[in-house]
Amino acid sequence: MSPKEREKTLENIALLRRAEGDAQNADVALVREDLEGQLGGTVSRSLAASLLGVSHTALNNWISAGDVPTVISPRGRKEVPIPVVMELREAVEEERRAGRRKLHMLEPVMVEARRRAERIPIRKVAPDSGARSDPHRAPELRSLAYHRAVAHRLRRPVIDAARRKLRRWQREEKIDPRYAEVWEEVFSMPIADIRKAITADDQRGRDLRQNSPLAGLLTEPERRRIMEGV
Repeated sequence: MSPKEREKTLENIALLRRAEGDAQNADVALVREDLEGQLGGTVSRSLAASLLGVSHTALNNWISAGDVPTVISPRGRKEVPIPVVMELREAVEEERRAGRRKLHMLEPVMVEARRRAERIPIRKVAPDSGARSDPHRAPELRSLAYHRAVAHRLRRPVIDAARRKLRRWQREEKIDPRYAEVWEEVFSMPIADIRKAITADDQRGRDLRQNSPLAGLLTEPERRRIMEGV
């Protein structure tokens, strides 16, 4: 796919996200996710900068500061996840519509993201001091804290999106069928019970979190605050 075709596809993804939000239509979401999959799930940093209306250097500075996440693409390059780019673009467009400034539209978006991260109650999401005393459990405890933060934000649309991701993983054979089956059971529960399941500090909870379709719900500043605070 040529750069122009990729950019056009991303524009279509942005339109679908808007339609998805207006109509809450699962079919629209499936089409959008399929297009994202065709692009490999990520975009180059130069294309991300163009979509956000900032220079490549400016975007790299935000990446270096830990405000914009990157992943290694199948081509071995550091690229930006498409959902991250789309969310930032929507926030930038909101700033532009509000008319609060004419330049540096991304800056207030990043500042607000940092403020939201600072409001995460680390003492509430962090495991107790006894659990933290075991250095071998550090990755799991960070995952537990992450899911505790996510649990507070769970709403039915979020769960529906995670369920679609789970089913896509199943089609693409990216998750063990045993864990997929357990996640399906969990997503069928009332929201209060889902919150308990994803934050249980037991073997079942740990198995779920190791194969979690709820990953990616927090912003990079929020994720970083949890990683540093636990």
